[in-house]
Amino acid sequence: MISNFAKAGWRFKRPSVIPGFGLTLGFTLAYLALIVLIPLAGLVWRSASLGFTGFWNVAVDPRTVNALKISFGTSFVAALVNVFFGVIVAWVLVRYRFPGRRIVDAIVDLPFALPTAVAGIALTSLYARNGWIGHLLEPLGIKVAFTPIGITIALIFVGLPFVVRTVQPVMEEIRKEVEEAAATLGANRFQTITQVLLPGLQPAILTGFALAFARAVGEYGSVIFIAGNLPYVSEIAPLLIVIRLEEFDYAGATAIATIMLLISFFMLFVINLIQAWSRRRYGYGT
Repeated sequence: MISNFAKAGWRFKRPSVIPGFGLTLGFTLAYLALIVLIPLAGLVWRSASLGFTGFWNVAVDPRTVNALKISFGTSFVAALVNVFFGVIVAWVLVRYRFPGRRIVDAIVDLPFALPTAVAGIALTSLYARNGWIGHLLEPLGIKVAFTPIGITIALIFVGLPFVVRTVQPVMEEIRKEVEEAAATLGANRFQTITQVLLPGLQPAILTGFALAFARAVGEYGSVIFIAGNLPYVSEIAPLLIVIRLEEFDYAGATAIATIMLLISFFMLFVINLIQAWSRRRYGYGT
């Protein structure tokens, strides 16, 4: 039995040319506990002061439910849009050489550097009723600012770089010879994209979707200006948390935050499962 235990321990700690496994693992666990786990545990502990009944009342409150629907619904749609257009942008930057390519490549990172409040004000000035784009859409009966549509546009703006920068390095590793070989074997352009390129990009696309979705769910600064913050219409969950804090309802604020945490964790867990399945199926990352 001792021999079996020793063998299991040997399999757990395989010899490596890089020393310091125990030290780096301990540092990693301590750092994650200090930065991530302890704050989240404090959040859950504070919301537990409401008791199950109080927590449930906050969870099923119509205003909370509507704010969560708007936050997660718009974040999901924005992430899907970013996946579609982000892959196209990455493809253009990787496969084509054209004047101004470096400028376009730098513009992709602009939402990273731009303060979110500045982005919110800029989008509001564009899509408001008297804005450059808003006044063109108003005669068509399309209202963007102060609606969930405006929230989605703001989340698309802040989430696009996550998809592009995740897919772009993987796409650069796919050589053009692969596409040419598929063409010589009789595949048309659609078959080359769907059966040759996308399977290899699928894990990176899912990662980009997860990052864009996670960023969108917690986005606040660029959304509050264009959302209008109307209860039951365009009020997002992060804003409702701030409102509860301003009302000194700390337990209610942490309860809403805990609900968002649970939903986000579940969705990201499902995405990770899909990523693992994709890697096993197509043999990438193994």
